[in-house]
Amino acid sequence: MSTRGELITPALLRTWQVSRDAQGKDDRGTVLVIGGARRTPGAALLAGRTALRVGAGRLTLAVAESAAVASAVALPESGAVGLPESGGRIDGAAAPAVLAADLAAADVVLLGPGLDNAGDTAELLRGLVPEIPRDAAVVLDAYALGVFRDLTGIHEPLSGRLVLTPNRTEAALLLGREEVDDAAAAAADIARTYGAVVTSQGRITAPDGRAWEVPAGNPGLATSGSGDVLAGAVAGFLARGAAPDQGACWGTYLHASAGDRLSSSKGPLSFLASELLEAMPQIMAELTV
Repeated sequence: MSTRGELITPALLRTWQVSRDAQGKDDRGTVLVIGGARRTPGAALLAGRTALRVGAGRLTLAVAESAAVASAVALPESGAVGLPESGGRIDGAAAPAVLAADLAAADVVLLGPGLDNAGDTAELLRGLVPEIPRDAAVVLDAYALGVFRDLTGIHEPLSGRLVLTPNRTEAALLLGREEVDDAAAAAADIARTYGAVVTSQGRITAPDGRAWEVPAGNPGLATSGSGDVLAGAVAGFLARGAAPDQGACWGTYLHASAGDRLSSSKGPLSFLASELLEAMPQIMAELTV
């Protein structure tokens, strides 16, 4: 039977304050979001906007070339890089060369939101991971989680600086199973196997077995784009200097708490993922982060 984790409370989070005295945007870190296929650029936009909302200093969106200009207009606070496309899909083999300079400048790399092809995503990971600075944190989401298990050569370089955000289906893929019966036990197995912090269904698990639980959240969070907001929140706190476990706890707490506030004000199933990130600043102000 899985043990319960430590409850994440405002009092606990206040002991984990990330820096609030940054003198400029460079002091609050740079996030590079890689995703946004032609049909789904909004996922990368949601993740990137959330990273800025929680305090990241700089943001670059790397999305399909056909969506790059529109993405830059939709989120003028960010830079935008167009990724090569082939047949309407991101060319995973060609993209790493285009991103060399942005990877070198990144404090956090978030890969996955809006990618829509497993093979292309696998090629991206193979080419990108060797170019990510050794001191940069990495967050994997969505399709990146589905292909990660089979890319054994890139696991070790990411160990200790990696955050994974799987749902139950993605957790099963990471473990090579048909399905997951005990979500908490599965998260512990994933964390230990990959040397990663795992945030899944309101529970955060570290590789050494420590675990935390968010006493918030509701069924309305199971909506399109919600996972992109969660991944973006985690990335934003990592950019500000939080350790992987604390960044995952902060991001997960904000995501769930924002969902609860919106459930009360808009109805349990009526709020949108884009509204989650707009509800976060008030919660952060109450926590003095």
